Amino acid sequence: MTPTQPANAESPGPASPLPDGDDRDAALLQRIAAGDRAAFQALYERYFGRLRRFLARTSRRPEVVEDAVNDAFWVVWQKAADFRGGSRVSTWIFGIAYRCALKALRSNPAGPASSHGREEAAHEPAIEQERAEWVGRGLAQLSLEQRSTLELAYYLGHSCEEIAQIMDCSVGTVKARMFHARVKLRNVLPQLGGCTHGEP
Repeated sequence: MTPTQPANAESPGPASPLPDGDDRDAALLQRIAAGDRAAFQALYERYFGRLRRFLARTSRRPEVVEDAVNDAFWVVWQKAADFRGGSRVSTWIFGIAYRCALKALRSNPAGPASSHGREEAAHEPAIEQERAEWVGRGLAQLSLEQRSTLELAYYLGHSCEEIAQIMDCSVGTVKARMFHARVKLRNVLPQLGGCTHGEP
């Protein structure tokens, strides 16, 4: 299923130039709150790929990814006026997507694992693809919360404070999840790579 714009979206007319940098997303949200369809399309294009990659790495299930991305953009359309600038727009949007993914997982708890998260590696040299698959198998050993925390921190560059907002938990919880995730990866990756603790 391909995400679509809300059917009742209306454009108020020609848009004024958007600012550069961090203010761009906030300006788009202001226009979305006023019913600007072109602004919604622009925000959609800026975030669709990032949300899809994030959710694919954390949930590893394509049906959850599709549902969560669609639901997240629908919430953004409906709630754009509620954004008050207390965080970066990306933090707000990723928080919405994360909660939508959790809801989708609760609604559909069973399902096959996906190779979605390895799509980008398919076009890389064989050794890089093998490394990506190895790391992917290690990440699959982590809990959803641990995988999401590592994804937000190391792939998307969010701070611990931003991750806490996205995942609706304390900064201490974020740091604990990162610590335990790294410890677990340190233990399981050598085994998945065919090494034992006694080998150099």
